Amino acid sequence: MEFQIFKIETFIPEEYINPLRENLNSIGALTIGGNYDSCMSTSKVKGSWRPLKGANPFDGEVGKLSIEEEIKVEFCCKRELLKETLKTIKKVHPYEEPVINVIPILDYKQFI
Repeated sequence: MEFQIFKIETFIPEEYINPLRENLNSIGALTIGGNYDSCMSTSKVKGSWRPLKGANPFDGEVGKLSIEEEIKVEFCCKRELLKETLKTIKKVHPYEEPVINVIPILDYKQFI
């Protein structure tokens, strides 16, 4: 089965939400059904990380555990935009190693 739609999740500081939305929307990654754009969900979460030797953390200190509020961003993306979408997230995202989850989605329309 070849998936055509993917759910993308990433975790980002709150001040980067609008630039991320604008950049993703400009490449069409946040368009659903042709009649809606800027379609993404956000929720506050607590993330934790410990930068190891050699890291250059956006937030926190090498060797110390950080627990901070982040925003989880979720949206659906078409296969043909997937590579450009991932490049766009990495361009806007301030973290040295951002978490970006790519989850294949079954389109419910094929079952009704």
